[in-house]
Amino acid sequence: MGLLLVSFLLFTEWQKENNQQQADTSATQTVTSPSQTASNADVPTSSTGLPAQTTHVDRQVITVKTDVLAVKIDTKGGDIVEAKLLKHMETHGSDVPYLLLGEFDGKQYVSQSGLVGLNGPDAAAQGRPVYTSDKSEYTLTGDELVVPLHFVDDKGVQFTKTFTFKANNYDVGVRYDVSNQTDAPIQVQLYTQIKRTVQDKGSMVDQTYLGASYGTAEEPYEKYSFKKMAEANLNKTTQGGYIAFIQHYFVSAWVPDQTTNNLIYSAVRNGQGIIGVKADPVNIAAGANTALTAQYYMGPKDTETLEAIHPDLHLTVDYGWLWFISLPLLSLLKFLYSVIGNWGVSIIAITIVVKSLLYPLTKAQYTSMAKMRMLQPKMQALKERFGDDRQKFGQAMMELYRKEQVNPMGGCFPLLLQMPIFLALFYVFLESTELRHAEFGLWLTDLSSKDPYFVLPILFGASMFLTQKLQPTTVTDPMQQKMMTWMPVIFSVFFLWFPSGLVLYWLVSNLISIAQMLFIYRGMEKKGLKVRG
Repeated sequence: MGLLLVSFLLFTEWQKENNQQQADTSATQTVTSPSQTASNADVPTSSTGLPAQTTHVDRQVITVKTDVLAVKIDTKGGDIVEAKLLKHMETHGSDVPYLLLGEFDGKQYVSQSGLVGLNGPDAAAQGRPVYTSDKSEYTLTGDELVVPLHFVDDKGVQFTKTFTFKANNYDVGVRYDVSNQTDAPIQVQLYTQIKRTVQDKGSMVDQTYLGASYGTAEEPYEKYSFKKMAEANLNKTTQGGYIAFIQHYFVSAWVPDQTTNNLIYSAVRNGQGIIGVKADPVNIAAGANTALTAQYYMGPKDTETLEAIHPDLHLTVDYGWLWFISLPLLSLLKFLYSVIGNWGVSIIAITIVVKSLLYPLTKAQYTSMAKMRMLQPKMQALKERFGDDRQKFGQAMMELYRKEQVNPMGGCFPLLLQMPIFLALFYVFLESTELRHAEFGLWLTDLSSKDPYFVLPILFGASMFLTQKLQPTTVTDPMQQKMMTWMPVIFSVFFLWFPSGLVLYWLVSNLISIAQMLFIYRGMEKKGLKVRG
């Protein structure tokens, strides 16, 4: 009971912290089409003295398909305006791929990159460059797919923007090859950014973080919510670094060249939150060639994959401040799944393992509570003896605790020691992409969604009620007793919309606690101690 109550308070506080209010912007949000996603207002501020640029090339949207991605690239600017994850469906049992980037529910989510600076084509007054492409459709047939886009400015400088897709990979290589075959030096500056419509949380139960984040050499992982974007523009210089937009189960992130100095920035324009990275200017001599590179990830929150792209990018799988406990527990959960082959059974197994390891603390907790229960008759006698004299009653009570060798905090302290592990498990179940649409069996076909028939929440409430009946209590106040009686009902209602995997974990944890409680109390009763009744 105490564990659940503390968990509820912690969850409420966590909910309050992460449920950011929608940023206060005066601009009216509009729904834009892919042909409107690229404009000069989107690019970061650059230098003055920009060259004129004209183009007569027709604009188009290129489609790219790999074994895991279906991507659309706008030839104006070469932006990724849509990305579908082919191995992740929108809903359980459907055959519609999950739309990560694009336009949905009146909101926009795109990835942009370009060249600004004195001679950057994306900084031209006439608008961003419109690239040409050899084909309008590309399909991966081997291990690697290269999609080149070409542009030549009015001075004859050649720009080639190349996307490199790999089999079974959600990260895309982006390379700018600049060929300055003119008689004058030029200067360009690479920027990469993500733009997303400012939005609030869509569900009270889904309280995972939705917003931007970034990492620098000094700050491996920092959140920068829509609210913070509206309050102040981000402006941090670092070597390397990364920027990302995070949502439940999925993330998109730009990782620039880690050997260069980069400026991480943010802005809110026309109802769109923008976070990006701008590299230092690069000078290209007359007749010289230069290559500028970056890497973009758009896919599930897989810790191993993200860490391989950038040492700190796996922190976007936000396990909270207890990540150092969550990661080993996640590894254990994955190991159990590799042996068992069912995520629901793996949840039951990891609950058994954790509860078994914590049994010494559980025993100390229940033993202390039982001793407190046995002192109730003597406590009542002290109340009758001292009446309303609280000072003398308090002194007598402490003397009784000392004489009987009972620590009144003995039941709470072991519980507090267990809380970090239980909370870390909570984050694991909430953040792990592996549990999205994972089946258990029978009616539980998706452990990441609520129980469709509310069987688990009802069983959870029943187990909580049984725990109250079996557990010795020191509560004598009628009002408190009435509140305790209603607690199982309140928590059952609260858990109705929780992911069924989480409710399964709490139910199994309760059942194990009941078994451990009965075992501990039976041992004490064999010694002649009256624990219950």
